[in-house]
Amino acid sequence: MPLQFSANLSLLFQEHDFLDRFAAAARAGFAGVEFHFPYAHEKAALVEVALTANVEVVLFNLPAGDWAAGERGLACQPSRKAEFQDGVGLAIEYAEALGCTRLNCLAGIPEGDRAKAIETLIDNLAFAAAVTQRAGIRLMLEPLNTRDVPGFLIATTAQAMEVIDAVGSKNLFLQYDVYHAQRMEGELAATLERWLPKIGHIQIADNPGRHEPGSGEINFPFLFRRLEALGYAGWIGCEYRPSGATADSFSWLEPYR
Repeated sequence: MPLQFSANLSLLFQEHDFLDRFAAAARAGFAGVEFHFPYAHEKAALVEVALTANVEVVLFNLPAGDWAAGERGLACQPSRKAEFQDGVGLAIEYAEALGCTRLNCLAGIPEGDRAKAIETLIDNLAFAAAVTQRAGIRLMLEPLNTRDVPGFLIATTAQAMEVIDAVGSKNLFLQYDVYHAQRMEGELAATLERWLPKIGHIQIADNPGRHEPGSGEINFPFLFRRLEALGYAGWIGCEYRPSGATADSFSWLEPYR
């Protein structure tokens, strides 16, 4: 099955206002789009631009606190359980309006004790996995590297899988970001092969710099061949910062169109 790529509108097409990026992605040949957060925009406005551009909204994150102030998720913070749960409800409202069937959870940076943070994360994910399942939405948990996000609670695939196993929900999956994984652990192909049944979404960017594939050290043609051979049928999100104009960053993609 051919690989299918989605455009991350939070990082790509920044030459355009956010609502105009849906059409820009469609013009560039993308059938799917994703982004970090939709909540600053009215649901109706997002639905209109997605339908007009004829693109599928494939993924976005649960509310993650004050992003501009450095917050990277609420799910591990005991004092904010109610806020987290309210955020899950809001995310489901947006997902249902947009026809989006995947939501990603960022664990966050602990307030204090790591063991308590893990316990809180497990409880919150159990809640979120149950309510998203009732809505027909898959829930993801994504590790982030601690070089870019110091103190982030879940930084490796192994840590994420321990939490996923502890939650024990069939509706909780790993979001595997190749860039974050390369910075923390390497072993990309072997990890993808081992955990593919529990991977619900993949994101890509090269290292160093988090630019487009082919700009750094990661052998993306090899990884893509492995994913094709393994029969990966999900989306691959292009979550990179173009090293120049967005439209000039897609030469790596031509063999897969």
